[in-house]
Amino acid sequence: MTETTPLSAVSLTRGISASRQWRVLPMIEITVLVIGLLLPLVLQDYLTVYATRVLILCLFALSFDLVWGYAGIMSFGQAVFFGSAGYGVALLARDLGITSILLVLPAGLLIGFAFALLLGGFLLLGRHPASVIFVALGTLTGSYACDRLARGWYYLGGQNGIPSIPPMTIGSYELTEGPAYYYMAIGFLIVVYLLCRFLMRSQFGLALAGLRENEQRIAFFGYKVQHLKAIIFSLSGAIAGLAGSLYAFHEGFVWPNMLGVVISTQVVLYVLFGGSGTLIGAVIGTVVIEAVSFWLSNSYQDIWPIILGVLLLLVILFRPAGLVSLLLSERERVGSFGRPGKR
Repeated sequence: MTETTPLSAVSLTRGISASRQWRVLPMIEITVLVIGLLLPLVLQDYLTVYATRVLILCLFALSFDLVWGYAGIMSFGQAVFFGSAGYGVALLARDLGITSILLVLPAGLLIGFAFALLLGGFLLLGRHPASVIFVALGTLTGSYACDRLARGWYYLGGQNGIPSIPPMTIGSYELTEGPAYYYMAIGFLIVVYLLCRFLMRSQFGLALAGLRENEQRIAFFGYKVQHLKAIIFSLSGAIAGLAGSLYAFHEGFVWPNMLGVVISTQVVLYVLFGGSGTLIGAVIGTVVIEAVSFWLSNSYQDIWPIILGVLLLLVILFRPAGLVSLLLSERERVGSFGRPGKR
């Protein structure tokens, strides 16, 4: 007669092991947060300015991770929402003298949301479900068209863009590049990250995860698949618009490349390199790529793009799930939804 382990003991053991397993992702997030908060204390001024730019690009990468990593929508036109918001707030500052943070950032967010809603409605809300390739090529075409429009429109500055944008203000205080702008950018990044984390762990996030895995089955359950795609596409456009507004005031000018294919492809690499569908992977991928690019451009000025391209190719080939997969298990990357049931 064999000796068996009581069911309660087995459940307790599994619960303990599961609780230990689920500590990795919060530890990564807390570590990244602490490093980000302490970074300006040890960096020189010009590196703080560069780090601020990277934080804004992290916010931009989060917008793409929502549509690709969770909903399975390959958008090669995220720069449309990023650049249109940048141009919009630049025109508000240049023509109307509006630089208050309480007006320009909501305006940029709404501009990104409106452009995403229009483009998403055209591509996703048709009579027949849109394929991944159709959406990818449609967004790519939109990005290219906006780039060419900005280059040929004299009111937008043509090839030169809009230079000398006045600083963003909070009351009478001007937010110029430096530690103040850095902490403002990281504050927006934290808030948006937490909102995205909450959204992706809700019932809506569960529907998106199912949509990414098996669209037909989600439709069979009664969900309006195309509406779900349009909603998350519009939300991602709003986040990209917020990032574009911050970027425009930080750099002090906007130019057609902010709308073009290059930066749209760049944000795809950020997310693929770090790990799609994790949110923190988008942040890590952006930071690592920008940091390596900065170091390579100073050390190997002639061949640094080739070295960076080979590095990106190797990581994507041998780690398709991104750098985050080195630390996270597949189960933790997928996440859990809802509350655990009572045993």
